[in-house]
Amino acid sequence: MHAKTSAKAQAARIQALQAEIEELQKVLGENEDAGRIVSRHIKLLHRYNEAKDATQILIGKLAAYQQTTIRQVHNDYGLADDD
Repeated sequence: MHAKTSAKAQAARIQALQAEIEELQKVLGENEDAGRIVSRHIKLLHRYNEAKDATQILIGKLAAYQQTTIRQVHNDYGLADDD
């Protein structure tokens, strides 16, 4: 912290951070290993991306079969562009 920050302000900031840590531990689980949580999250993202890639391949094949664009297939099926 900056030298200009008072000891009282620093103590308040530390207390706020400790309260945030306690809240996050309640949400995640007090005895949960952070590394395990991150590893699981990465595995789930990997599975999601594989499924999304496979879906995009199928949409591309459908677009080619229908002789249209991938964007049009997305529009026809109500698929969002941002997903």
